[in-house]
Amino acid sequence: MELKARNEMDSAYQWDLSPIFQNKAEWEHAYREAEEAVGRIGALAGTLSASPEQMKAGLDTVYQTLQVVELVYLYASLLKNSDNSSGEYQTMEGMAMNLYVAMSTACAFLDPEILAMPEERLRTFMDAPCLAPYRHMLEDTNRARAHTLDEKGERLLAMLSDAAGTPDNCFTMLESVDMEFPVIRDEKGEEVRLTHGNYALFRISADQRVRRESFEAYHGTFKKYLNTIAAMYAGAVKLDTYYTQARGYTSACERALFGSNVPLQVYDSLVEAVHKSLPTMEQYLALRKKTLGLKELNMYDLYCPMVEDIDLHLDFEQAKELVLQATAPLGEEYHGLLLRAFSERWIDVYENKGKTTGAFSCGVYGVHPYVLMNFAGTLEDAFTLAHELGHSMHSYFSDCAQDYANHDYRILVAEVASTVNEVLLTRYLLGVEKDPKRRAYLLNHFLEGFRTTVYRQTLFAEFERKAHEQQQRGEPLTAESLSALYRQLNDLYYAGAVNNALQDVEWARIPHFYNAFYVYQYATGFCSAVAIADRILTTGDASDYLRFLTTGGSMYPIDELKIAGVDLTEPETVEHALGVFQSSLDELEGLLAAL
Repeated sequence: MELKARNEMDSAYQWDLSPIFQNKAEWEHAYREAEEAVGRIGALAGTLSASPEQMKAGLDTVYQTLQVVELVYLYASLLKNSDNSSGEYQTMEGMAMNLYVAMSTACAFLDPEILAMPEERLRTFMDAPCLAPYRHMLEDTNRARAHTLDEKGERLLAMLSDAAGTPDNCFTMLESVDMEFPVIRDEKGEEVRLTHGNYALFRISADQRVRRESFEAYHGTFKKYLNTIAAMYAGAVKLDTYYTQARGYTSACERALFGSNVPLQVYDSLVEAVHKSLPTMEQYLALRKKTLGLKELNMYDLYCPMVEDIDLHLDFEQAKELVLQATAPLGEEYHGLLLRAFSERWIDVYENKGKTTGAFSCGVYGVHPYVLMNFAGTLEDAFTLAHELGHSMHSYFSDCAQDYANHDYRILVAEVASTVNEVLLTRYLLGVEKDPKRRAYLLNHFLEGFRTTVYRQTLFAEFERKAHEQQQRGEPLTAESLSALYRQLNDLYYAGAVNNALQDVEWARIPHFYNAFYVYQYATGFCSAVAIADRILTTGDASDYLRFLTTGGSMYPIDELKIAGVDLTEPETVEHALGVFQSSLDELEGLLAAL
């Protein structure tokens, strides 16, 4: 069945963006006002160091302007994500991005001017009561002294930011709009057009033919454009390398982690811990091969449930109820906010032509968060709903507790709240399910969460780091070299599975690679979430966790996590999670043997 156009969909399951702007005319009015406000920013240059009061006045103006610019951009971006094929939405987002670049360019004087102050004088300013809302920001700016350029250099980097988004934009337009997948045969032998959305269904099919044909058609389509996608990704890595060198970091990975004040040891210890536990992954793959009765385990056999004849398809209303039940330990306020998200249409539910694939949550300060998903009726979609609403609640709590300058949490903690919800949903389902076969199914799903979030994302993290190191050494990134690198990592992580040539090109379909060194935080976030959820369910007390949700960007993320009882600078968090993987695998083995 062909996908419907956006205007053919039921609006009850589409997000309502009117709380941001009522219509395009209101958006255009805000755009013009923001444009004028951005034009006045330059007059602040040279005034900030006169006194703490003068600095506060200047920073107030900057952040008030940025808040309006952000609203203008997010409204246009959410519209475009709902239908990337719309020329009107493309134009609106392009205008909004230009405005964002103008804002960045106008503010280029800020950090250099602040850092031109002697450090002792700057610290005196930080202690002034009037600058309390900006203290953390000023401390963070001071921390980056060695990597901040003069005003001219910062302006040049800001002017490049729009063009720097080209590789990502090109990938999105190719993957979401221009790329068309072939027709395949479903389980009933009927022809159906493959899409990003239904590929997620076909790869979990109990019919190996469907899994194989959808895998070959999906990855085969990306392979047709492999050289083009390699050029896009190489361009993104070159830009990362350029920024790394311009700011004086030793590596792109160090630059990415510096922003959140995360030591490289967190990244290194994650990889090391996962490598140590690869024998457990090999045990899991051997169990999967045996249970499915396969002579050989192919990469397209990794997603289907090992337990057959379990009907856990569900509609959106059922998925909502599951999320509400699972998150009950988080308290009444949290429950009430979820009800608002459902009733006030914070969520864009179903797939339509041109809609961005996958799922995301987008915080909108002063309004409320929004969630995009492509609900297809699987248990996995219920987990996606829980996941994205975890992001949304994190944004909502932080937005309410923090002023605009401190509301936005760092990437390291961005995946924690979302994954806590997933773990709570897993624990809830396992807690109420007594049937051995259905329990085995749920354990298999839990283990798949580990595999895809901890092992797979760490594999991605290694791929990113090695690709950037290759570029930094002056070695070209090509379709061949990237595929060879991806094959090496798959051989390492999936020992015992057949690694074929089409699996080698999977790197070409991963949109997160255009936001370098983001994915490792899915793994650390998952491990942190396992620890936090276990603590909440053991103690019955979610107060520390809820306090963590309110911190936004007012602290460094490593310190924020400590509020919730997690210390990522120590190996115990990741090791504990991998131990849960092992014990869950052992339980599943026992259940399957009995069955």
